[in-house]
Amino acid sequence: MNRKSPAHRRTGRRAAVAAGLVLAVGLGVSTQVSAQASVPARAQASTAASQSVSGTHGQALTRVADFYGAYIDATGDYPDPDGTLAKALRKHYLTPDFAKRLAAWERRNGADGVLRAQNVPAKWTLTDNGAIGHAHEVVVTLTFGSGGTTQKTKLFVLVERYNHISDIGTTSSR
Repeated sequence: MNRKSPAHRRTGRRAAVAAGLVLAVGLGVSTQVSAQASVPARAQASTAASQSVSGTHGQALTRVADFYGAYIDATGDYPDPDGTLAKALRKHYLTPDFAKRLAAWERRNGADGVLRAQNVPAKWTLTDNGAIGHAHEVVVTLTFGSGGTTQKTKLFVLVERYNHISDIGTTSSR
């Protein structure tokens, strides 16, 4: 292949276009490739939306989100889950009476009472379900599995007025 052959010119043109794109991106300059270039440049738009999480001190929804996020991380589906942290989170977030009832439920059912499952969810969402007497109910939807094989479990978490979880059930307290 000599310098004047069509293949050599295309390779040189591709290299020049690529170098120009790298330089333009590196300098933050918008670049357009002319219609005469043999390799069309494709702009790849990001499909990832920016995410944000917010909360308010003392808000039941934030309290339950904090608990479930930390608890799922502590009991995570990896070789070395942190059982000590999971116990500490239960002690901090659950009322003592509910912690006893939850332990009894776990012995009877052979599952984690906070998650109502034997494994850890891949994702979770929370929704405020409003006040119930002097307490507040938060709906926690846990999604287990991935891809086309997912299963959702909906839990109703009751938070007492002092921001401790006093019940987790599969039906609403309403």
